[in-house]
Amino acid sequence: MKIESFNWKDTFNLGFELGAKAKEGQVYCLSGDLGVGKTVFTQGFAQGLGIQEHVNSPTFTIVQEYQGSRMPFYHFDVYRISDIEEMEEIGYQDYFYGNGVCLIEWAELIEDILPADRINITIVKNLDKGFDYREIIIE
Repeated sequence: MKIESFNWKDTFNLGFELGAKAKEGQVYCLSGDLGVGKTVFTQGFAQGLGIQEHVNSPTFTIVQEYQGSRMPFYHFDVYRISDIEEMEEIGYQDYFYGNGVCLIEWAELIEDILPADRINITIVKNLDKGFDYREIIIE
C-alpha cells in the first residue's frame, strides 16, 4: 500500500492510525533516509497507543520502553548498531516476541534477526512533488 503525505501532520496522523490499530506481538520496521519523518511517524504511532510521554529516537540507548494504555511500546533505533551481538546483549528476542509492540527505525541494518512476520514501512522523499512530500509504503 502506498500513501501520500503532504506535510508532517499527514505523517504523524498515519502513525497515529497504525498505533491505534496495533496488536500485541507486532513488529513494525521503519526505513528511510535521515530527515524523512521517521521520528514524526513514531510520535504519532506512540500517541495512537495511548502514550502521553514525549517520544524521541533512542539513538544512543538502542531501545526505549513506554507503557501505553493497551500494551508496552518498544521503540528501537538501530542506526548505530555495529554488530548483531549488541542486539543480543539487550535481549532483543524478549522485545520482538514479547507482549508489547515494537517499532524499529533503520530496521534494514538488522535484517538477519528480524521476524519473518513483520510490517515494513518505508518513507521516501520526492522533491519533485514538494519539499514536504513523502511517499509512505506499507508492506
